[in-house]
Amino acid sequence: MARQIISTPNAPAAIGPYSQAVKVGNQVFLSGQIGLDPATMEMVEGVEAQARRVFDSLAAVAEAAGGSFADVVKITIYLTDLANFGVVNEIMKSCFAEPYPARATVGVRELPRGALVEADLVLVIG
Repeated sequence: MARQIISTPNAPAAIGPYSQAVKVGNQVFLSGQIGLDPATMEMVEGVEAQARRVFDSLAAVAEAAGGSFADVVKITIYLTDLANFGVVNEIMKSCFAEPYPARATVGVRELPRGALVEADLVLVIG
């Protein structure tokens, strides 16, 4: 199957040698997003604002691929401080409806650009 590269100006441009997402058949693999404002490429302030920006960016990439959060089968969230789990969990809950996708939340020492939260997704469309 051919790979289709997915890109949208409504999410931050890649800050390294990767694509925003890659679609193969009906599966879409979204790269991790951090709390960068796509217009300025500057980090938004605070864990709540960063988490909202992360989910907004992931939604934009999912839409560019022809999907939505309803098509998400797996999400991985990376936090530099697991004390922020509750805040991020509530924001995620506002973005997804039941049945929720599978999820892993991982505590990490550091994220690019000093981000506090990062997330990536896998979609299955159709």
